Amino acid sequence: DVGSSYRSAIFYHDENQKRIAEEVIKEVTAEGVYDNPIVTEVAPFDKFYIAENYHQEYFANNPNQPYCAAVVAPKVAKFRQKFVDRLKK
Repeated sequence: DVGSSYRSAIFYHDENQKRIAEEVIKEVTAEGVYDNPIVTEVAPFDKFYIAENYHQEYFANNPNQPYCAAVVAPKVAKFRQKFVDRLKK
C-alpha cells in the first residue's frame, strides 16, 4: 500500500517526545537498517478517534488473513529481529 493514508506517524505530546522520536529516526537511518528512507511523520498530537472494535489488535487477531500473512507478518518479523534489543520484555 502506498500513499499518505498508509504512512506511519508518531504523535507527540511535548517537545521531549518530539526530540526522542526524531533522535530514534536518525539513529535507525544512520544504522542503515532499511533500504529506503524513513518517512514516518512526527507531528503534534491533536485529536484521537478510536476505531471500531474489529480494527483493534487487527494483526494479532487475524494473523492468517491473507494481507496479514503475506505483508504484515514479514515486516513485523524483520522489525523484531532488527530491534530485539529495544523491545520491551
